[in-house]
Amino acid sequence: MSCSRVVEEAQTRPGKIMVVSVKVEGLSAFLEAVEKHKGKTIFALFTGSHDAQGKSWCPDCVSADPVVEECVKGAPEDAVFITCSVGDRATWKDQTNDFRTHDKLKLTSVPTLMRWGTPQRLMEEDCAKSNLVSMLFEED
Repeated sequence: MSCSRVVEEAQTRPGKIMVVSVKVEGLSAFLEAVEKHKGKTIFALFTGSHDAQGKSWCPDCVSADPVVEECVKGAPEDAVFITCSVGDRATWKDQTNDFRTHDKLKLTSVPTLMRWGTPQRLMEEDCAKSNLVSMLFEED
C-alpha cells in the first residue's frame, strides 16, 4: 500500500498541550511521520484498515481502539501518537508485507502498539488491557 494520506491534529487539555495525533496509511507515510517528529517521544499503533462504513476487518483492533484512545491521554505532553493502517486483510496476511519485513518493525500481529525506538510493544488482545496500555504511555 503506497497511499500516503496523513491527518494530524493536536489534542489539548485545559492549561496544557496534549499529544499530537497523526493518522497515516501505509509504511511510507508512517516513516515520513516518524522523520517529521524526530527527537520527540513517538508512540505508534498499527491497526487494520477501515472500510467505507468505518469498520475494521480486525476484531482485536476494534476492541483496542477505545482503550488506546483513552489511555493516550496519559502520554507525555510533547509526545506524538501515530495511528497507522496496515491495509486490508489480504494485504496484511501476505507474509512479505512491508510491515512484517521492515527491519525496525517486524510486525507479527495487529493491533500492535509500540514506543518507537524501544523494545516496548503490546500486541493483539494486550492492546485492549487498559493497565498495560497505560503503562506503555507513561513517562520513563
